[in-house]
Amino acid sequence: MAVLTVDDGLMLYQPPPATLTTQALTGPNRLQVSDTQGVLATLTVGARTVTMRGPQRTFTEQKRPFVDGFDRITSNGWGVSPAGGTWSNSNGVDANYSVSGSAGIINMTAVNASRHTSVQDNITDLDARLSWSLDKMPTGNAVSLALSFAYTSSTSQYRARLSVLTSGAVQLVLECQTDSGTTTPGAAVQLGTGYAVGDVWHIRAQRTGTTIRTRAWKDGTAEPTTWVHEVVDATLGAGRIGVRGIAATGNTSVPFNFRVHDIQLYSGTWPDPPVITHNTWVRVLAQPFDGTWTPALADQIRRWAVDSSPDVLAYAMMYITGAPAVTSPALAGRQVAGESLYGPDDVDGTRIEGADFHDYIGVDWVFPNGETQAAKASELRSLDCSGFVRMIYGFHMGIPMVRDANFDGLNLPRQTKNIGPNGPGIIVAQATGSVPSMAAMQIGDVPHFDADTSDPVAGQLDHNGIYLGVDQAGHPRFINSRKTPNGPTFGDLGGSSALDGTGLYATSLRLIRRF
Repeated sequence: MAVLTVDDGLMLYQPPPATLTTQALTGPNRLQVSDTQGVLATLTVGARTVTMRGPQRTFTEQKRPFVDGFDRITSNGWGVSPAGGTWSNSNGVDANYSVSGSAGIINMTAVNASRHTSVQDNITDLDARLSWSLDKMPTGNAVSLALSFAYTSSTSQYRARLSVLTSGAVQLVLECQTDSGTTTPGAAVQLGTGYAVGDVWHIRAQRTGTTIRTRAWKDGTAEPTTWVHEVVDATLGAGRIGVRGIAATGNTSVPFNFRVHDIQLYSGTWPDPPVITHNTWVRVLAQPFDGTWTPALADQIRRWAVDSSPDVLAYAMMYITGAPAVTSPALAGRQVAGESLYGPDDVDGTRIEGADFHDYIGVDWVFPNGETQAAKASELRSLDCSGFVRMIYGFHMGIPMVRDANFDGLNLPRQTKNIGPNGPGIIVAQATGSVPSMAAMQIGDVPHFDADTSDPVAGQLDHNGIYLGVDQAGHPRFINSRKTPNGPTFGDLGGSSALDGTGLYATSLRLIRRF
């Protein structure tokens, strides 16, 4: 019989021989299974998860595209963009920036005094578009609004700046501002005439390496297929995208408002995306391991050693940015995997918590203990933090789930506050008011956090995820669904996903559970 091999490009992986050796380990109690190549599997007494040696894999993630249509109401700032990040103001006062429910407003109260707001997430390459209009015609001198990028401060940014002159002419210029002053890689080009109050214009900018392209067009006309500017400029590195408005010296139309109707990031590249590479796979037994090594277990380990079907980590990655849709014939072709949101938007633009695995799928659910729960249409394709964990370990890997009853150490409860102390498996490490040791944590474990400082119950666990491994910089990272990135991530938008250092999750880790 031919030997089954899996070539992952780095090593030639072969099934283990018939002979396997075992060694008991403590802290927690485990059974380590080895073959002639080394450690093959680790089983934990009281838990169903098994870590397996397998073909090496690399996990990485990139910036999620987003459209901010400003369908919220805020004052003293633009709040949170959908999956983009939090808007941050510079220049003027916070009251100059608000959201009306249909547009982001920049209130201009002075001449030659720029107003700038940007999304707090650095990217390098990008493709973005901005749409805006004026509520008053400029008099005395021009006004202009720009799509900024590579922004690190009010004096360090590129700008695709669209000016409206007092004559109604519209011009596009590409600028590079540094501490040394402003240069013009792309000179002003007139694109239109006869601007009228309320006319919407679009600005688009692309950056690929050191090549920068810009164009603009009036709403209601076709987007041009050519670029107004296409230049090579390596002056600035990574930075935010944003919006910058100014009224030129001599303008007499202040006060007036710029109305930003939407901003879209078609694509963006993080300067240092997380990359995790290892050969650990995580499988789940039908029952918790009782410490007894049996021929049936040995056969199961041998089968898993050559099994390339999705494991815990593969399923977890099926919900991050760009993950393709996967449907299930058993659920009438409904989508059961693919890029996930966190939840629907609240009136202020933040995400509403509550999306469970069956909400993502869009099906009502009857749990084994008789509890029932209807799917919420507003939470379709969404998963909150514990909903994400339940989707992976419950729906895909088969650990039985409940909602509000039977927290017996075998079932997977609905909420983080119950999963931590009463979930399936064993507690690997726990501390109250401080970070527990991560020495015994293994890939696939579920870290729990007391991260919400507004939680009225002191010390109550309120966030969780799945430990994914150590990244290229040596930082342990977990994958989790949270509000600011609007879905599952192991990146650092809205808080670092690293479990070491001084970030929110590193300092609020309180319990580690192994299912």
